[in-house]
Amino acid sequence: MSDTKTIDIIVPCYNEEDNVEKFFYAVREVEKLIEGYSFNYIFIDDGSSDGTLDVIKKIADRMVADVTSVKYISFSRNFGKEAAMVAGLKTSAKGSNDYAVIIDADLQHPPELIKDMIARMEADESVDCVAARRVSRKGEPKIRSAFARAFYKIMNRYSDIEIVDGAVDFRLMSHRMVKAIASMPETQRFSKGIFAWVGFKTEWIEFENVKRLSGESKWTVWGLTRYAIDGFIDFADSPLKFLGAFGGVVAAGSGIYFVIEIVKTLVMGKDTPGYASTICLILFFGGIIIAILGLIGEYIGRMYLETKCRPVYVEKESNIDEE
Repeated sequence: MSDTKTIDIIVPCYNEEDNVEKFFYAVREVEKLIEGYSFNYIFIDDGSSDGTLDVIKKIADRMVADVTSVKYISFSRNFGKEAAMVAGLKTSAKGSNDYAVIIDADLQHPPELIKDMIARMEADESVDCVAARRVSRKGEPKIRSAFARAFYKIMNRYSDIEIVDGAVDFRLMSHRMVKAIASMPETQRFSKGIFAWVGFKTEWIEFENVKRLSGESKWTVWGLTRYAIDGFIDFADSPLKFLGAFGGVVAAGSGIYFVIEIVKTLVMGKDTPGYASTICLILFFGGIIIAILGLIGEYIGRMYLETKCRPVYVEKESNIDEE
C-alpha cells in the first residue's frame, strides 16, 4: 500500500442532479482498470437549485465504509465554474495526494481518458500536466464553433500566453502544479489562461466532442462572450498598447492636416469648411473616444474588484471538516 498513489477527482457541479450519480459510478468503473492508484472525490456544488447536493450527500454517506473518500463543498449561491474549480484545487492542494483531475459531471469529458493521462504522466517525469483537447465540435452550433476558434486565434496572437485550440478544463495535474494554481490570489480568474501561465510542462490528449449525458449546457451565448472577454482582458494588455499607438497616429495625422490647412490658407486664401464632413469627423472620433473609455473602464473595473479582496466563493456547508 505504501507504493499506492492517490488522485483527487475534482468535480464542479451546477444543476447536475440527473448526472452526478451516473458520473460517479462511470468513474468508479474506470478505477477498476487502473492499478496502483486510489481515488478521492471532491464534489463542488456551485449553488445548484435542484437536488444536486442531496445526491452528492447520498453518495458520500454510501461510501463511508469504503476506502474511497467522497468530500463535498456547497456554495451559498452560484459563483460560476471558475470558483468551483478554485475550491476543488485549494482543497486538493491542502492534502497529500500525488495528482488531481478536473472533470465535468455531465460525462462530456470521457472518464476513460484518465487512464491514458496517468500513463502519459508516468512515462515522462518532467510532465506535470496531461490535458484534454477536443479535435471536433460535432453537435455544437456552427456560430458557437466559429466564435470559439476566433477566440483562440485572437488570444494566442495578442496575449502573453498560448492556449491550445480546443483545450478544455479536463486535465490531470501534479500536486506541485495544483499548489501553484491554488496559491494565486486573484479573484477574477480565467483558468485556461492560468493553466498556461504557471508554465509547467503539459502534454495533450485528443478526444471527439461528446454529447451531454442529460440536460442542457449551462453556458449561454452572452455567458460565453463575457467569459471570452474576461479571459482576453485578464491575460492581454495589448488593447491598451494599441490604444496608445492609435492615439499617436491620430495626433500625428491631425498635426499633418493642421500644417496642410495653414499652407492652403496662405496660398489659396480662406476656404469655407464643409458642415457634413465636420459632423462626420466629430461623430467618428466621439465614438472612438467612448469605445476607448469603455475598454479602459474594463481594466480599471477589474483592478477595482481585485482591491476589494472579496473571496472567490462563499461556502455554505461541507463534510471536509468532519473527517
